[in-house]
Amino acid sequence: MKKDDVTLVDTQVARKAVFAAGVGNAMEWFDFGIYSYLVTILGKVFFPSMTGPTQLVYTFATFAVAFLVRPIGGMFFGMLGDRLGRKKILAITLVMMALATLSIGLIPSYESIGATASILLLAARLVQGFSTGGEYSGAMTYIAESTPDKKRGFMSSGLEVGTLAGYILGSGLVTLLTFILGDEKMLAWGWRIPFLIAAPIGIIGLYLRTHLEESPAFQKMEEEKEAEKDHVSMKEILVYHKKPLLIGMILVLFYNVVDYMVLSYMPSHLSSVLGYGDTKGLLLILIVMFIMIPIVLAMGYISDRIGTKRIILSGLIGLLILSVPSFMLIGTGNNWLVFLGLMILAVFLASFQGTMPSVLPSLFFTEVRYGALAITYNVAASLFGGTTPLVISWLISETMSHMVPAYYLIAVSIIGIVVVSLFVKETSGKPLRGSAPAVEEKHEIAEVLEDQEEATWWREEQQEIKGRQNS
Repeated sequence: MKKDDVTLVDTQVARKAVFAAGVGNAMEWFDFGIYSYLVTILGKVFFPSMTGPTQLVYTFATFAVAFLVRPIGGMFFGMLGDRLGRKKILAITLVMMALATLSIGLIPSYESIGATASILLLAARLVQGFSTGGEYSGAMTYIAESTPDKKRGFMSSGLEVGTLAGYILGSGLVTLLTFILGDEKMLAWGWRIPFLIAAPIGIIGLYLRTHLEESPAFQKMEEEKEAEKDHVSMKEILVYHKKPLLIGMILVLFYNVVDYMVLSYMPSHLSSVLGYGDTKGLLLILIVMFIMIPIVLAMGYISDRIGTKRIILSGLIGLLILSVPSFMLIGTGNNWLVFLGLMILAVFLASFQGTMPSVLPSLFFTEVRYGALAITYNVAASLFGGTTPLVISWLISETMSHMVPAYYLIAVSIIGIVVVSLFVKETSGKPLRGSAPAVEEKHEIAEVLEDQEEATWWREEQQEIKGRQNS
């Protein structure tokens, strides 16, 4: 390896990349937050012929349908991202998300245009799901490829800060509008305001993303690629990258189960299962998410020093031991004990949020990273993450046990511990597969060149895969 092979990363450019990528993720969860908090009103606006639980079922079904098209969108945008570049695709997915969210706020009510209103809502949700399929995996890929190896954990954790910030902004805005306008005005027209706000957020995000540079790893790959070489196909990804695909799906499985358990399911658990007031439950979750932001950044920072694998295993072992005590605290009815139980779960979730955006991209080589990661993340998220609230609710209704969520977390934690311990390599501080080492300071280049084993640890595996492809 020569000096010119090492990528010198401009820290200011890297921070700009993190912020621009985080805006799109924030928009996704802003939509998630406003839809979740407005679900009762949306049911009355778009499904007035239904009543009670049936109305909620139809509204939630419209929400859930987005998960069905996420894998399709992930495959579509992921393959394009590996061909055309990360920057272009991230701009496209952001525009689609913003327009789809904005359009929901402009759809006439059922009373105005009948069933067409419900169909338009469904169409908007399908576009949101399709674009989201390429958004999060693309943002993870772009950030991981744009940051120095020794700061990848900390800077990638900024993506999940966008998740929390978007959800807090969305749910907080709905709560504030409801308080100011009251139920009648919210039902009449106030519910449209949060969706309309997607337009200026989208414009800001688009400006930031169109002024980004392409990720250094993708640029270097394109420069080194032979002119006649074809891009890797979907079939080649599925055939020659099976192992990292399966490992990634297990990581996304337990990550998303915990994520959707804490951020999406818990408000319903507090209100519907344990009988707390809706406002109290939602307020507790908002406070927990706000406190999680610095914890997520801290987890990313620490992972750069002691390794992401240790952080993830600590979170999984913590869930294995403390899930039952946490839900016992949550079930006491005492506000402080409920908050303590939620915070215990939140800390373990933060250990995944602070590390997964750097770990998942490290599973794949540069030439297939966007596409393979999009397949891995969206298939697993749709099958296991999005279904978590539904599965937990069904299990509680069947068993009549309030501890079912704890047992569910224990089960996925055991799976996670086995897979992470046996099959996940430590990649903190090391170059991404298929990418040259990336450093922040010039003096680090000499250190990298001295450690040839660390700088080229991925080459033998890459050459083996290419050999199988060519044969």
